[in-house]
Amino acid sequence: MVEGAADAPRRRVVIVDDHAAFADMFQVALESVDDLECVGSAASLAEAIQVVADTAPDIVVVDLALGEDDGLEVVRRLRADSDDLVLIVASARSDTYALATVAVAGANGFAPKKGAFKELVAVLRAARAGTMCVSPTLLPEAASVPSEDGPWPIRLTARETDVLALMGNGASVAAIARLLHISLSTCRTHVRSVHAKLGVRTQLEAVLKARQIGLIDDGG
Repeated sequence: MVEGAADAPRRRVVIVDDHAAFADMFQVALESVDDLECVGSAASLAEAIQVVADTAPDIVVVDLALGEDDGLEVVRRLRADSDDLVLIVASARSDTYALATVAVAGANGFAPKKGAFKELVAVLRAARAGTMCVSPTLLPEAASVPSEDGPWPIRLTARETDVLALMGNGASVAAIARLLHISLSTCRTHVRSVHAKLGVRTQLEAVLKARQIGLIDDGG
């Protein structure tokens, strides 16, 4: 039994993966986790939309390489329907571009598909709406993707730079949305993208790393 927090309510999980063997294995494995339960599975975008509507899960785990459909499109469609649904992308990729791409699509977590089961469970437990949780084993590799000019540079959009600066001043996501005159959902997307590009999991870590590498001033 993989133990969770004492007396924590069981979070409902849907698996979206066109590899039946993986989906079945994951579903069986979740039976040993006391705070998570699988309530359904799907193998395509259309099935995912229907299963989510039928089961009202808390978490959806989406395979990035989803056969004929695009895992990112599944994330985008499900995110468009709900700001509160926690979306986790499982993938064999672990580069900075993949992290940023899934974050912008609306994911709340990024985990290795071929890693240890407990690592995937840890991401499912830690991920929450409005944040981006990345499995720790992916961060070192993502932070040092080689390119012709050395390590992959961190490039923020103008809006992401604005968001990061306000994060450095201690503003909450809701406050940032108000100050920039954008929706809360849009602001959360920018925050997830910043987290992914910096290879961090929390707002505090984002600010600390941004100050360390000079993206924002030490004074905020």
